[in-house]
This record gives sequence, C-alpha cells and structure tokens, in this order.
Amino acid sequence: MRKFFIIQMIILILGVILCCPVSLPAAGILLLTGMLLLGIQRLAARKQKQEIMNLCNKIDEILHGTDTVIFDSFQEGELSILSSEIQKMTVRLREQNAALIQDRQFMKEALEDMSHQLRTPLTSMMLIISILRKPELSDRERSRQMQELLKLLAQMQWQIETLLKISRFDAGAVTFQKSSILVSDLIRNALEPLEISLELKNITVRKEIEETASFEGDFSYCTEAVMNILKNCMEHTPENGVIKIQASENAIYTGILISDSGNGIPEEALPHLFERFYRGTEFSKTGFGLGLAFAQKIITSQHGSLQAHNAKPHGAEFEFRMYKITEI
Repeated sequence: MRKFFIIQMIILILGVILCCPVSLPAAGILLLTGMLLLGIQRLAARKQKQEIMNLCNKIDEILHGTDTVIFDSFQEGELSILSSEIQKMTVRLREQNAALIQDRQFMKEALEDMSHQLRTPLTSMMLIISILRKPELSDRERSRQMQELLKLLAQMQWQIETLLKISRFDAGAVTFQKSSILVSDLIRNALEPLEISLELKNITVRKEIEETASFEGDFSYCTEAVMNILKNCMEHTPENGVIKIQASENAIYTGILISDSGNGIPEEALPHLFERFYRGTEFSKTGFGLGLAFAQKIITSQHGSLQAHNAKPHGAEFEFRMYKITEI
C-alpha cells in the first residue's frame, strides 16, 4: 500500500507540473483535489488495516482456545465476506473438534469396558486351567471344568466377532445382499442355534406368524439380528417361561413382535438399551451389552426400526419393523 501511495503521489506531481504551463489555477485545483483524494484513501487504508488487525486478533484468539469469538463488527465489504467465511469455518472446526473429543471419549470407555469384560473370563479361564493341572482331579470334575472352559471361550469369541462386525458397520464396509425374506424362514433360522438353551430352561416359544409375511432385506444379517433379540429374551426369561413371536404384514411395513414373560426392563434402562456396553442396571449386567446394539445397527441400516417396550402385565417386548417405503 505504501508503494501504491508513492506511485499516486508521483503521478499527481507530474500532472501538476504539466498543468502549470497551461494554467496555474488548474494546476492548483488539481493539486488540492489530488491531495484530498489521497488523504481520504489514506484514511480508508488505515481503517482497513485496523480491521484486518482486528480480524487477525480474533483468529489468534481462536487459535488460543477462545470459544466465544464473534465476528459481527465487520458489517460490509470484502472483509465482511471474509469474516463470515472464517466464522463458518470456525463453527465447523468446533463441531469437528467436539465430535473428535466425543469419539475419543467413547473409544476410551469402550476399550475400558472391553478390557474389563475380557479380563473377567480370562481370570476364570486361568483358574480353571490351574484346577485342570491337579493330578488328583476326578474325570467327572475334569469334564465339567472343560465344559466351563469351552463356554468361556465361546463367549469371548462371540464378543470379539460381534465387535468386529459392528466396527465394519461404523466404517461403512458392509454390503447387504437384498432378497425377499419369508418371516417364517427367518424365525426358524434364528431359533435354531438357541434350541438347546431354550430346552434346558424349558422355555416355550409360541409363534403367531402370517404365512405370507415377508420383506426385502439381507437374510443372513436379519437372522443374526433376530437371534440376538431372542437370545436377550431367553436370558431374561425364567425357567418354564414363554417367549411369544408375532409377525404380520401390511401395506406400509412388515412387523415382528417378540415378547417374553420375564420381569421386564427397568424404566431407567429403556433409553440406553441399544447402547454398546451399557451396564447401568441389573437387567443389562446379564449380557455383554453388544447383542441388542448390533441388532439395531443391522435393522436401521436397512431402513427398518427396532424399539423396546415393557409388556403388560410383565415382561419385555421388542418391535422390529421393516418398511416398504424408504423415501417420500
């Protein structure tokens, strides 16, 4: 700006010199007009410089962690546009920073929960192995301890595999294989891995399924989602209890309602039931806090919904809907 001002002064002086031989009054007017314009320009440049310094100071405040910087003092002109864009960028960066902090906190808590849940069965496994090393252990007791060891290993394998599957959903690395799914086939496949456990607890499964009820989705993933819901119901249903499965289809969605005859879900646990590793109540401490979270992730990723309620007079119920219209 200083160089530009010097160039203008040189041009003005040359103009005055050229006007002098022609008319001295005209040269004087040119000189006064030029000096006035240069003065006004100088004041405007000084004001703009001050605004630029103010803008730099505000940016510096942002860089030093100030969260309440306001750019409203720049009302018009290019600086106003620039300050507006900087403010938008600042808001965006704050949102991203808040999301990163939240993700970091979630990862920290998830790793702590994961390490805690793996440490517990690992401690039990180490204890079982020390028992198995005793030479005086009877064959019957050895067989019982081996079964317990296999059970703990299966639990750890399920937990790790479920976490890996959830992480694939979070990373957007899952591709669904859409096909027409008959609900009766879905329920049959979901119940198959649980049949022995249901029989040991003498739990009766009652089905009220429309023969033609169906929907579009990934059969394998939907089977796993329903199996996790049924597994949760089984874990919270007492011996000689009942699990009821109802399914119907209408013009808008295909719905599956799964209910049990347990004690139901505590009211304080309902808003957090589908959160990973939620351990807030005795209800949530019977599982790993992953099955329902994974089930909801599968269903919602296919434009469906999964909700949990308390049934009357007692028990929990899970309503799984797969909508036919995904866009309006």
